[in-house]
Amino acid sequence: MTDANANRPLLIVDDDATFVRVLSRALGSRGFEAIGATRADEARVLARRHQPRYCVLDLKLGEENGLKLISELHALVPEMRILLLTGYASIATAVEAIKRGAHDYLAKPVDADAVVRALLDGEGPSAADDEPPEAPEAPLALRRLEWEHIQRVLTECDGNISETARRLGMHRRTLQRKLGKHPVRERPDSGD
Repeated sequence: MTDANANRPLLIVDDDATFVRVLSRALGSRGFEAIGATRADEARVLARRHQPRYCVLDLKLGEENGLKLISELHALVPEMRILLLTGYASIATAVEAIKRGAHDYLAKPVDADAVVRALLDGEGPSAADDEPPEAPEAPLALRRLEWEHIQRVLTECDGNISETARRLGMHRRTLQRKLGKHPVRERPDSGD
């Protein structure tokens, strides 16, 4: 981390106060001045007051959606680098996060070193040109494709479960059960 960034705070926004506290401590020991928020309104106030250079933002903020907060934070601090974290990883939400202005996207659980790498990636003078990601060697499993499709439609519906279920032609409770499960792995293990 450069000296210029050392004086700029890092905003951590997650509805899990324990996660905010633990990540703040870990990133503080890595040279960041971490400040935390557990709600979107609190994040807006802190962003306005502290003008943070970095933000670690959770996708789900209780009833609120972190994707919506990305553009609001950029309106308050245009040069802010936002890293979106989620326990519900999908290609659709990753693409939508980048479209809305996030600089990177990581799936939880994540360690503090990965967060630092994602926040600082591309900031140094040796930053390489962005290269497109390589295509996967094997097709995704059917269950993973279903998960990705559900996440894409959920993103299109701004996180509205009822509208997503209607568009997918399934009962709302069925969709909630599917979303309550852990994300499906992209590739099955060799033993599957």
